[in-house]
Amino acid sequence: MAEVLNPPSPWVERFAPLVPGGEVLDLACGNGRHARHLAALGHAVVAVDRDPQALAAAAGDGIVTSQIDLEEEGACWPFGLARFAGIIVTNYLHRPLLADMLGSLAPNGMLIYETFADGNAAFGKPSNPDFLLQAGELLELARMQGLRVIAFEDGVVNTPKPAMVQRICAVKEEFPREAALLPSF
Repeated sequence: MAEVLNPPSPWVERFAPLVPGGEVLDLACGNGRHARHLAALGHAVVAVDRDPQALAAAAGDGIVTSQIDLEEEGACWPFGLARFAGIIVTNYLHRPLLADMLGSLAPNGMLIYETFADGNAAFGKPSNPDFLLQAGELLELARMQGLRVIAFEDGVVNTPKPAMVQRICAVKEEFPREAALLPSF
């Protein structure tokens, strides 16, 4: 029987088709559910995680895996400026990385970010404030980095499990405005 893999986050699925052509970074990729999704959309993907077993599961066609512990003392951001057409981050927050990470976003690039927010302790872990976004934190990050917000949500989700989350889709200044709208159905 084939292993059942976790599906991509609905937030990532919603906006991934809008990521411009080019290389995509899946930061803290886990087993690669988003890396596989972006590779299936035709992107070359760099999947980064510190867990070698997770990276083994993430490996696949169009995906280059890289074992890096970016929280290790003395670690520095390993990617250059304006490299990625898209950066995907879910269920991960390490604030010291944020400015450098966004510096690696191409001038027409897209950030898709979704993680736990303040209030999540009512639902379980994570409950440590170091790993929970504060109210409006992603909006403020986007403003400080000169990103244009395409979509933002802050509230309770019920799937895959109840949690308090904050999520954003934001783009750099050269991302064409006409490309930021999802097709109507």
